[in-house]
Amino acid sequence: MERGEAKVMMTGDLMSRARAGDGDAFQQLTEPYRRELQVHCYRMLGSVQDAEDALQDTMLAAWQGLGGFQERASIRTWLYRIATNRCLNALRTAARRPAKEWDIPNVVPPEPTRLGEVAWLEPIPDSLVAPLSPEARYEQTESISLAFITALQLLPPRQIAVLVLRDVLGFHAAEVADMLGTTLDSVNSALKRARSSLQRTGTGTGTEHLAPPSPGSPTEDALVESFVRAYEGGDIDAVVALLTDDVFMSMPPIALEYVGRDLVARFCAGLFGAGRTYTLTRTRANGQPAFGTYVRTPTGIRHGTGLIVITLAGDRISAMTRFDNDMLPWFDLPRSLPPSQ
Repeated sequence: MERGEAKVMMTGDLMSRARAGDGDAFQQLTEPYRRELQVHCYRMLGSVQDAEDALQDTMLAAWQGLGGFQERASIRTWLYRIATNRCLNALRTAARRPAKEWDIPNVVPPEPTRLGEVAWLEPIPDSLVAPLSPEARYEQTESISLAFITALQLLPPRQIAVLVLRDVLGFHAAEVADMLGTTLDSVNSALKRARSSLQRTGTGTGTEHLAPPSPGSPTEDALVESFVRAYEGGDIDAVVALLTDDVFMSMPPIALEYVGRDLVARFCAGLFGAGRTYTLTRTRANGQPAFGTYVRTPTGIRHGTGLIVITLAGDRISAMTRFDNDMLPWFDLPRSLPPSQ
């Protein structure tokens, strides 16, 4: 028996058992797609926590609707249809989360360059990111970068869905039309508008900056090491030397955004002021270097203050994004560190 035939028979057996109420069989059918579905929900919703909720809703709906699955499409496509529509419902019905006020005591931030349009954005650990299909229009790192995820959140829900399904995941237009219950013309029109919007924001197929170094490359390692040394040493000049002239800094859900070395330097000076010293714990988020940040207290214990994700351009840092310490557990980072030895 050929391997493909054996796989079809095994899938058919699992489907029969699952439809008869066998939860283990259902899990075997759906588990291979669980991680990529979670990342799909994250791209659409911009939140790893919301994506987890949408994934749970998807699996529950798939389990409850298994009897109606007519097998005209693959299980993977069927699950993507459910997940996409769950995310669309969430985007359409959720109240827009308000921006959060500045909450770091004894630190007065400089006047921002502007207020961000996307108040709710969260990073995703690299460990959760599933590989893209060969048909994807975007590169793996570009498709999950914070800039791309942010740009998606500025699109109407239907355009988000179409662009992610077509350009990121490589589904055919007819498949997307079927998933969304719409026409081929509607899909193509939405895709055209979404691509145009991304190109206007500079987060489409091109970029204004140099390409980042490869993950784990000597260039990236050296830059990360220099950043950690400068940040932990509270050396403003050394931090600034690593930045591009037009470096961008944001801190969702706080709406403050800063553009340019001078403003970012002033912001960092406020954080380093009053004798504050930090410890950075390395991780990765959205295909980018990231760091849990911990401030040292008089007792020696270091309390987590958040997560910083940096965007690299050549051998410089072109963006810094700061997130709340609620993100630390998602990256298996502790809320606090014991006194250093």
